[in-house]
Amino acid sequence: MEFDIGQKIKALRKERKLTLQDVANETGFSPALISQIENNNVSPPIATLSKIARFFDVKMSFFFEEGEGVTRYEVVRRSERRVVSRVISKDGTKHGYTYETLSYRKTNKKMEPFLLTVTERAPEETLYNHEGEEFLLILKGSAEIILDDERFTLEEGDAVYFDSTVRHRLLSKEGETVQVLAVVTR
Repeated sequence: MEFDIGQKIKALRKERKLTLQDVANETGFSPALISQIENNNVSPPIATLSKIARFFDVKMSFFFEEGEGVTRYEVVRRSERRVVSRVISKDGTKHGYTYETLSYRKTNKKMEPFLLTVTERAPEETLYNHEGEEFLLILKGSAEIILDDERFTLEEGDAVYFDSTVRHRLLSKEGETVQVLAVVTR
């Protein structure tokens, strides 16, 4: 199931009477990238979406909601997951991963759980940072995580928890498929 993140970002921008340049100036992304995201030509990586959410003062879950009422719990079946694909960096290169939101009905939550699937090793190693914290659990495969200037190999069952303001990047270790449970806070 896919959904329209770009339209929600565009609506937030227009509602606040901001230009693409205004959003670019505040987030550090180019107006062209903001436009591509708004038009659903590219889907932003989690770090980019987190920065945009913070700028608009909304939770990341806002982009995955369908307007359901407030609920105290949520069950998401495998077939109901929402897939964000075509994740591309600001310079237009592929990141080689997709992520599925594992919770999108529950509003005002403190964490955002995702199933991240890395299908190839990205050709570039741009590091990201944003507000909040992250927890990653390797479910399948072998990954490499870069935290500032250190590199760690993570195997199935390994986990890492870090402050998201640390520059970071998760890569497939050998270009093999890696599945990761990722929990992000804002």
